[in-house]
Parts: sequence; C-alpha cells; structure tokens
Amino acid sequence: MPELGAVAQKVRSKNAGPFWLTLDIFCGDAAAYARVINGLDTARVAALFNVPLQNLRRFDIADLHVVKISLPRPAVQGVAADRDMHGAGWAPLLAEMQID
Repeated sequence: MPELGAVAQKVRSKNAGPFWLTLDIFCGDAAAYARVINGLDTARVAALFNVPLQNLRRFDIADLHVVKISLPRPAVQGVAADRDMHGAGWAPLLAEMQID
C-alpha cells in the first residue's frame, strides 16, 4: 500500500481559526483523486489524530481534485497547551498514512 503523500501532489495542513485545523490533499489529476477518495478511510484519519469520527469533517471536491478534512484543534490556538499555532505540523502525519 502506498503512502498518501506518494499518491497526492501535495498534502498540507493549516490553521482554520482558533478552534479548527484543515488538512488539504491536492491530487493533481482525476486518477490520483479517484485513488485517494477510494483509498483514504475517514475512520482511520480520525484514529490517527485521536478525534472522534463524528467530529471530523471530510469534503471531497471533485472539480478541484481536492480532499479537505477539518477537525477540532486539540487546544485552542494560542493557549499555553497549543503546540502548533499555525497547524502546519499535521500534514506530514497524514502524508505518511498508507492508503488502500
């Protein structure tokens, strides 16, 4: 099974306000997009980030060949417990995830 980062053109994460993070998977073309949407298990993503499945939001955007995943931040942005103010450290974890 390949890693998501080997199939997708780019995987990035970013701050989506003080309470949410967003992970974007840019697939580049229809073939890669099809492979990602069929091979990426949302429940496994939730488990990877230790988030209840019902709190994770997934958006498959076919016209752009993008999969967008939003999840609550583990700590409100900017508080002492926030270890990643910009949310950039989440993408490598997702990129290393193996997909079917």
